[in-house]
Amino acid sequence: MSRMIKFSSQIDSESLDELRKLARETERSLSRLLTEAVQQYLHTARVRPAFASAVEEVLEEHNELLERLAR
Repeated sequence: MSRMIKFSSQIDSESLDELRKLARETERSLSRLLTEAVQQYLHTARVRPAFASAVEEVLEEHNELLERLAR
């Protein structure tokens, strides 16, 4: 894991309460949960466009076959 850097942000109180509750339940720190959530978001944000592009490519390539199957 890379070096931790302190930063400041804002979050609504209900979400923060839920994060704190989850941290207690899972015996992880709030910092650890936030780091994991950001990493997961970054991965998802990068994968989705690539996946959507691949789906579009397949649909275009096999459009005629898909139309016949739909009938």
